[in-house]
Amino acid sequence: MDLIAVLEKTVSPDTQELESAQQFLEHAAQQNLPELLKQLSDVLKHGGNSPVARMQAGLQLKNALYSKDPATKLQYQQRWLQFVQDVRTHVKQNILATLGSETIRPSSAAQCVAYVACAELPQGLWPDLITSLTANVTNPASTEMMKESTLEAIGYVCQDIEDPEILQTQSNDILTAIVHGMKKEEPSNHVRLAATNALLNSLEFTKSNFDKDTERHFIMQVVCEATQSTDTRVRVAALQCLVKVMSLYYQYMKHYMGPALFAITMEAMESEVDEIALQGIEFWSTVCDEEVDLAIELSEAAEQGRPPERTSMFYAKGALQYLIPVLLISLAKQDEGDDDDEWNPCKAAGVCLMLMASCCEDEVVQYVLPFVQEMIDNPDWRNRDAAVMAFGSILEGPDPAKLKQIVEHAMPKLISLLKDPSVVVRDTAAWTVGRVCEILPDAVINDHLPTLLQALVEGLSAEPRVASNVCWAFSSLAEAAFENAETADENAEPETYCLSASFEQIVQQLLQTTDRPDGNQHNLRNAAYEALMELVKNSPKDCYLTVQKTTMIILERLERVLSMEGSVQSSSDRVQFNDLQSLLCATLQSVLRKVTQDDAPKISDQIMTALLQMFQMTAGKAGGVQEDALYAVSTLMEVLGDGFEKYMEAFKPYLTIGLKNYQEYQVCVAAVGLVGDLCRALGNKVFPYCNDLMLLLMENLRNESVHRSVKPQILSVFGDIALAIGPQFRNYLEFVLGTLQQASQAQVDKTDYDMIDYLNELREGCLEAYTGIVQGLKGDGEQISTEVNILQPHVAHMISFIEHIAVDEDKTDSNIAACCGLIGDLSTAFGNSMLPMVEKESIQNLLTLGRRSKLTKAKTLATWATKEIRKMKNASS
Repeated sequence: MDLIAVLEKTVSPDTQELESAQQFLEHAAQQNLPELLKQLSDVLKHGGNSPVARMQAGLQLKNALYSKDPATKLQYQQRWLQFVQDVRTHVKQNILATLGSETIRPSSAAQCVAYVACAELPQGLWPDLITSLTANVTNPASTEMMKESTLEAIGYVCQDIEDPEILQTQSNDILTAIVHGMKKEEPSNHVRLAATNALLNSLEFTKSNFDKDTERHFIMQVVCEATQSTDTRVRVAALQCLVKVMSLYYQYMKHYMGPALFAITMEAMESEVDEIALQGIEFWSTVCDEEVDLAIELSEAAEQGRPPERTSMFYAKGALQYLIPVLLISLAKQDEGDDDDEWNPCKAAGVCLMLMASCCEDEVVQYVLPFVQEMIDNPDWRNRDAAVMAFGSILEGPDPAKLKQIVEHAMPKLISLLKDPSVVVRDTAAWTVGRVCEILPDAVINDHLPTLLQALVEGLSAEPRVASNVCWAFSSLAEAAFENAETADENAEPETYCLSASFEQIVQQLLQTTDRPDGNQHNLRNAAYEALMELVKNSPKDCYLTVQKTTMIILERLERVLSMEGSVQSSSDRVQFNDLQSLLCATLQSVLRKVTQDDAPKISDQIMTALLQMFQMTAGKAGGVQEDALYAVSTLMEVLGDGFEKYMEAFKPYLTIGLKNYQEYQVCVAAVGLVGDLCRALGNKVFPYCNDLMLLLMENLRNESVHRSVKPQILSVFGDIALAIGPQFRNYLEFVLGTLQQASQAQVDKTDYDMIDYLNELREGCLEAYTGIVQGLKGDGEQISTEVNILQPHVAHMISFIEHIAVDEDKTDSNIAACCGLIGDLSTAFGNSMLPMVEKESIQNLLTLGRRSKLTKAKTLATWATKEIRKMKNASS
């Protein structure tokens, strides 16, 4: 009785009662958790207890079995598995017996069953669970509550199990239960909904059932029937199933598209109920996504001279003429007060239209343009907005050459709409202009630039949502103007460009925009700083004076922000304060890259002082700011070269903190990268700092808690250090070569794409390290240093490592480039003795791949390595 009274008090409005109940339960869990869980399951099972006590018992049980945090969840599952079998059996029998007996929805017992199942099924335990759940659903004597709560349990198991393959062997039983609950003959909508949600969660591992015609026909029939339910929730869930089926089983949909799916989804798109309309639109967005992927697969297969594994049925093209009118009507369904973050049919239709344009290309234009022309001057702002949105949505996909004339013709109208009476239309017009600047910049740079620039500069003072899109338009425009500028040599900076005359005014306006009091709305401040960075990055020589001024303004702002540290009180202020520091750091990087070698030293003291102050203030607190400050230091090194040495003593402690910050691994990655930059900037002047740096890097390699993404970077940095200090790298050689040998033999699970990516990064790190060591010991003069001979015993391993990569079909172009570079370096360092090793078929095939690669670096290095091998051959013949 005690426990029941306590559980009822866990929902008490009296804070004292609530706290004492929570303390009681915490104490009981510490004293004897298995006993507490048994008693909780007894309370949950007993139908005579109050609904509140039963629900709270279920909640306490669930919280002991499950956590949203993956690490804690794993810990809870392992703890459960360590309980004696009697306890586990007692709890399992009780929670199973509770199904169907609760009076409150959703069922607490269903969640408890699922969380125990997720711990036990992967270990081969509770083998009869799915069979008994299926029996609950198919038994004619089962009540509505029994079927509903059991199907909920099945749905939760399917949703939460870590490895769906565990359920594959039982997919028949699971589907039997689900389909039984979904049938149109099922009188209860609660049961049909639970079954349809369970199907949605089980689609991933029912592939074997979808592969069989008869079973697939039956599943599809049941789903299509459920889309006709009078209950909105069942309809929506059934439509969600169709969306997921389309993305998982596209290749099987031919049989159903004409007779059923087209009509079902068209009807859904036209529904007045938003949730239903959204799923109808989502279905066609998914079709477009799949068909865009299939087009890419087709072109890759053609390049490799093989047939594609799957082919497109061109459903989107076939349905265009029917779908687009419905989407265009949906674009106009909106109200001025619509919440920005809320997904609605109007936004979904815009996205679907963009995907249609990517998928069907030129064919989209004929169905959209007449609507745009008809509605662009409509007195109702909704129709005007739909017209502008439709126009902006089809700019990417169709042939730019065909669109250019249409866009040039439309620009005066779009520019005038930046001043439309409706804020929604102004916002969409700004977004569309931004899209034009990004996708078809030639259409504005040549003819409409002066009027557009004036309208955009004025647009920076508009509402935050409009101004934010204007900033984005400036970002795209700056990049396009820079690319279009005339230069004598393609790598040289242009003397001037089409924005030069307005450059200073735009920069001033953007600086004012970053200081707007409403700058934190609609991401405006970030957008303005990003536009500023793009303008500076893409500026020609005749705008340098403005860049200099901007550098000083950003620096003054950074100093001003840092001086406000003491006055930051609330946590929301702290977030804004940190964001602003990060933005200023990023902008500082951008302007620094444009500062000339002569001017950089004049301001570097001031910059470094500010950055050091930032490190001091945020040490151990704001990882994001630390990361941005490290990148800013890296840019300063790039600009100053060995002139950075004077800051090393002051900076070293903060670099050390960054390298030790493996809790925030992005900071650690930035610090490791910075060591590489330091080597490039200081050259052999980095030597006095190497012992300490190498020690920290080695510690990180040994440390299990360091995030795996840091380790490939460290290996690569060993190469940078070797290259910088040359023969003096001997002190570290033994350890580094041992580490590289170990890392180069790493194996990963090839079914996991993330692990394949990691392995390729690790290999690239090893190759870059070997390359740096070979080049560093060889020296860069004509005369090859004898120091390099220490590496002789390791050459065979390096070559066998390259061969191992050569035969791996998952290698990347970057891997190939790094292999080719190392082959070339080894050939120049060790001469003729390398011939038998590099003439192997696998190495020659790799060099051929490199020469044919799309990656310029791979092509260049492979061609160079091939020439070096040819030189050796000629010398030895």
